[in-house]
Amino acid sequence: MSDKVPTSRVVRGAEVGRLVAGRTARGAVLRVRMAGRTDELRDALAEKEAVRAAERLVTVLGGLRGAAMKLGQMLSTLDLAFVPEEHRDQFQRRLADLLDRAPKVAFDDVRAVIEADLGAPVVELYAEFDPVPIAAASIGQVHRAVLPDGRVVAVKVKYPGIDAAVRADLKNLSFYVKLLPASMPMLSSKAVVEELRRNLEAELDYPAEARTQSRAADLFRDHPHFAVPDVVASHCGEAVLTTEFVDAVPFERIRELPGEERDRIGETIFRFYVGSLHTLGEFCGDPHPGNVLLARDGRVTFVDFGLYIYMSASDIRFERDCLRAAVEGRGDDLHRLLAERGILDPAARVEPQDCLDYVSAAAELSLTDRRVTVTPEMAGACFVLAVDPRSGNFGAMTKQWLPPEHVFSRRTDFLTFGILGQLRATANWGAIAREWLYDTAPTTPMGRDIERWRRSRGRSRPG
Repeated sequence: MSDKVPTSRVVRGAEVGRLVAGRTARGAVLRVRMAGRTDELRDALAEKEAVRAAERLVTVLGGLRGAAMKLGQMLSTLDLAFVPEEHRDQFQRRLADLLDRAPKVAFDDVRAVIEADLGAPVVELYAEFDPVPIAAASIGQVHRAVLPDGRVVAVKVKYPGIDAAVRADLKNLSFYVKLLPASMPMLSSKAVVEELRRNLEAELDYPAEARTQSRAADLFRDHPHFAVPDVVASHCGEAVLTTEFVDAVPFERIRELPGEERDRIGETIFRFYVGSLHTLGEFCGDPHPGNVLLARDGRVTFVDFGLYIYMSASDIRFERDCLRAAVEGRGDDLHRLLAERGILDPAARVEPQDCLDYVSAAAELSLTDRRVTVTPEMAGACFVLAVDPRSGNFGAMTKQWLPPEHVFSRRTDFLTFGILGQLRATANWGAIAREWLYDTAPTTPMGRDIERWRRSRGRSRPG
């Protein structure tokens, strides 16, 4: 496969179009081929087609990068019923290869980007620079390097031509969402398109990401359970982001750890992505397995701060009040809160029970006071309920609208649970969430560690 990023809107749209058309045709052929076959042979054919479908998505989306690859990464986190249930795990693993198998850009092209951006030869900027990337993402790829002072660093470099490619993607977004299952038409909505658009525009801004990651590294410095790599500002630019290198275990190996360790890591992920909104008033809005590593000291390391959200005290209070109303079954209060916020369409006949059913279903995992093992299927169901009330019996909730800041908080919820589903992590998520919803005492050793750390830093909760 060529390592050049196609930038033409027509070319990039045509690539995805061929994938969509091909998938439709192959599905029809497969149905014909299965007629009259034995159960064993039907199973074998279904599995073979599932694997082929995943590999086609990996090849096309990985090659396009940009919006297409970001869409594939999101799908790899969730179980969205692409294939029969018995084959979904294998499909998800293939699709998750987008994290590792995206085509790599030649080192000569990477070097040209670095030198043009930082204004000096790579041999002067870095004492060592591994030409083989250690990770590939939707916007750029990451290389291991060593600074002249001996510090080991990770260097994220934008793909050459990626800005133009993303601009083409942004024009084609409504076409890309046709990759999603026909059984889930709600995902072809403007909301999904705008979500991807905001995500990509934020990820293109490396200087803003460097500032945000520097802030997060300071914010969580000496944290007992979270780690954020420091930024090396002297080696950052418009297209290059250099950070501290962390010797860590990648997510795929985390998935293979014993259950107790996966539970601990799952709680850490939940507290970092979801808890930070309520306890700090800011949070990383792009939970993804590729952004989660396990450092050698046992802390969970978080990377990729291209999408970082700040919420006002009033926004946080609103989130908390709505979730409390759902926990306590106060439909009238929830209806009033949503109406006062302008979320409910005055012309729609939305009943208090509609509001209660919808919020309770979409945030069920955070609101359930018992131990739950999160599965990929559960995480996918939360996603469906969060983005499309039509998937449940929620009356006129189908016409309602969420402000952008609350769209991101719901997005963070369901993508976090997507990660927990891949870990099959177990906890009383509702009891943990009550720490920030009701200011209750921490219910786990980790919670108590974090509370001691927060107090030692003199931090009070927002809102």
